[in-house]
Amino acid sequence: MLRGILGKTIRLLGYTLQYGCIAHCAFEYVGGVVMCSGPSMEPTIQNSDIVFAENLSRHFYAIQRGDIIIAKSPSDPKSNICKRVIGLEGDKIFTHSPSDYLKSHSYVPRGHVWLEGDNLQNSTDSRFYGPVPYGLIRGRICLKIWPLNDFGFLRDSPNSHRFSDE
Repeated sequence: MLRGILGKTIRLLGYTLQYGCIAHCAFEYVGGVVMCSGPSMEPTIQNSDIVFAENLSRHFYAIQRGDIIIAKSPSDPKSNICKRVIGLEGDKIFTHSPSDYLKSHSYVPRGHVWLEGDNLQNSTDSRFYGPVPYGLIRGRICLKIWPLNDFGFLRDSPNSHRFSDE
């Protein structure tokens, strides 16, 4: 009897370990559901919207200008940020101060991306902390899940002039 209980327990642990590994691989390499918070991506993504982020793009270096991504925050590694890719490595980025009097430009270094929120007046982004290393990217948002009345693929940026392919 003890042998039967021990055998069932070991089998249960084996299944748990197997399914745990499968779940880890699915969330690490395929994607997952994420709740976005904060006003920086309004009007595209509202506070508390739930989205699906796929992770394959980051593994295959397929992130493009205009994509909305989830990344580790460069200023707080314990939190994630949701921003739009404005520039890729080698791109020339024009930045300006809120007063619009001081305009400058910088280049995105190799292995980095330039991120900005759609709500430029209320976003802490690459204008504040500079280019973000590609390794901090966790996934690309491809679908809004909640609220249901806004279910579907994400709309274009209201600031699309910021990342033209010129």
